[in-house]
Amino acid sequence: MDTAQTLDLLARIDGTVSVVGSMNADYTVTTARLPGPGETVTGGPLEVLPGGKSGNQAAAAAKLGATVHMFGAVGSDTNADFLLGKLADAGVDTGGVRRVPGPSGTTVITVDASGENTIVYSPGSNADVSVDYVVSQRDLLTASSVLGLCLESPLETVTACARMCHDAGVRVLVNDSPFIPDLPAELIANADILLVNEHELAQLLGVDEPEDDDWDGFDWSDAMRRLQGIGFMQAIVTLGGDGSVVLDAHAQTPVTRIQPVHVHAIDTTGCGDAFMGTVLAALASGMPLDDAARIASYVSAYAATGRGAQASYGTAEQVCAMFASSH
Repeated sequence: MDTAQTLDLLARIDGTVSVVGSMNADYTVTTARLPGPGETVTGGPLEVLPGGKSGNQAAAAAKLGATVHMFGAVGSDTNADFLLGKLADAGVDTGGVRRVPGPSGTTVITVDASGENTIVYSPGSNADVSVDYVVSQRDLLTASSVLGLCLESPLETVTACARMCHDAGVRVLVNDSPFIPDLPAELIANADILLVNEHELAQLLGVDEPEDDDWDGFDWSDAMRRLQGIGFMQAIVTLGGDGSVVLDAHAQTPVTRIQPVHVHAIDTTGCGDAFMGTVLAALASGMPLDDAARIASYVSAYAATGRGAQASYGTAEQVCAMFASSH
């Protein structure tokens, strides 16, 4: 599929998505290089930007044209209104978000001159996304066709939400991040699709990463079989700047290599979330998994050309305009 065909799919996104999880205020500073242990480096001005893996994923999906319902918790601080306001600006419905006493979730992010970053996460109100809360939102949650989950919320809540939505016929996509090597069996049983990066995949399967990061020479068919043994029939493995691989036991071609989209990266913060948000939106719009990953390559590449997470995300029109003019 060429660029024009992929971008044409991007313009057709119109599905309904639910996202349950984290919203964070990202305290971000840029430096010439990332500090080593015990080292102090001088950075640029401190920026406060909207983030949180789940909030980012919701914003990315909504900006592309999906109808997105966000579920989670914010605190009683000024960051709460800031986060909800930014999600609303992106087109996300935040009516189901809970407010709790105390601080909202935060992250401290350092970004170097090449766009690489380090991130420290403080859960704050995200720790209050309880099982009772998601059960109380059952009707709206299960009205969507696809559910997005990551692991910045309590694991018992993520698992209960997956079960509730899976039982209602909602397709469940789980991003194993922050990475947990031993996912609960109940979560696996109720997840339709797994999203991990290449390093997480190796840890999950207990295999060595290829020498010199040669993932093209990796035995992806064996990885598919191993994932099936764990309980996952479908997965997307992201490879950073090298694209992604779709593993789909239901497809005629079980292993599909998705080529990268090359851009001059300014900041890679939130690019993985832009990728997942796009996959959610595409799946909700009835597209197959490999096409969803192809579209996500363009959207996440676009995000790498701007600073911050949600602040760097584009609409379908903006993404199409950038890549249509370069091909």
